[in-house]
Amino acid sequence: MVRNGIDRIGKYAHLFKGKRVGLITAPTGLNADFVSTIQILHENFNLTALFSPEHGVRGDIEAGGEVGTYTDPITGVPVYSLYRKDSKRMTRDMLDAVDVVVYDIQDVGVRYYTFIYTMLYALEDCAKAGKAFVVLDRIDPLDGLTVEGNILKPGYLSFVGNYPLTVRYGLTAGEVALMANEQMNWNGKLHVVPCEGWERRMLFPETGRIWVHPSMGIPRFETALLYAGTCLFEGTNLSEGRGTTFPFEMIGAPFIEPQRLADEMNGRKLPGVRFRPVYFKPTASKFRGELCGGVQLYVTDAHAVRPLETGITLLYTIKRHYEPFAFLPPVKEGSRPFIDLLCGDSLYRDDSVGMEALLEQFREESRQFARIKRQYHLYD
Repeated sequence: MVRNGIDRIGKYAHLFKGKRVGLITAPTGLNADFVSTIQILHENFNLTALFSPEHGVRGDIEAGGEVGTYTDPITGVPVYSLYRKDSKRMTRDMLDAVDVVVYDIQDVGVRYYTFIYTMLYALEDCAKAGKAFVVLDRIDPLDGLTVEGNILKPGYLSFVGNYPLTVRYGLTAGEVALMANEQMNWNGKLHVVPCEGWERRMLFPETGRIWVHPSMGIPRFETALLYAGTCLFEGTNLSEGRGTTFPFEMIGAPFIEPQRLADEMNGRKLPGVRFRPVYFKPTASKFRGELCGGVQLYVTDAHAVRPLETGITLLYTIKRHYEPFAFLPPVKEGSRPFIDLLCGDSLYRDDSVGMEALLEQFREESRQFARIKRQYHLYD
């Protein structure tokens, strides 16, 4: 079985002994025996602070919900929020409470997922303060080879894209940290506790590990895989399946004709995926309580499927055939539409760029990024 960084922490005790340790974590911060990283550090070292990303260190905060400062009821350790309304950064008071900051959260390998920016912000803040930063590395569940999508462009930075990654980037959190620390000239005191037994070609089901959902919206491995493409619908007036038992696996709206859409998508014979016509009624989020028509996506070959290209093809097909389709306006005045933040560009809204031209541009940027990232690989 593949071992993550936390499973090998005994060999790296020198990084924590005699130091005040702060931990950034979430419910996925577990070793192979389901013992939390919080408990391991609390019992074996001097854990003086917990730092909470989106959803909270115990996973009790809903998506997008503001996280406050409080005391962890199990350990008695203070919890400081890294998901505040006014800032996602570490403050001087937070940093004064620790000598080393540890990061242990399972990433999903997709640029939109916010945990990776919590890590990078904290790494930069620690570098400026002269504090050590340790990543307890975890595998990329979508493999460490496949790269998809365009590279985030300057001017489109947000908390769903704050570093020039492709959408699916094929790196572990530790590798992303090494790349950013060097390319951004942060020069932080960065240490990565590596995984053991992971090969870059491996998808999560091939690791022998048990899937622990990184957030309520990603309940299964297949969800994480499809999320790279279906998350795009969060920037539209279609439901991305939130409020159902298959978030990011069902896409639809009251104005969609399921059979027609499924037939067209299956007719495209996209690799590794099939579409089933469905009706669903979300219990939350868009179209709450309304009957929606749409499609459910099924992964038939996890190595062959290209989820971003699948999501883009579905987006353009619906955009062409359904007049009520629309991109959502900016959430606040003066900001960019959310679809632009997800894209890291304005290309999805640019009617002068056809789908095939867009896909080819994305493929070329993927090839560029694949060449860049190889120098930061820790695993074969």
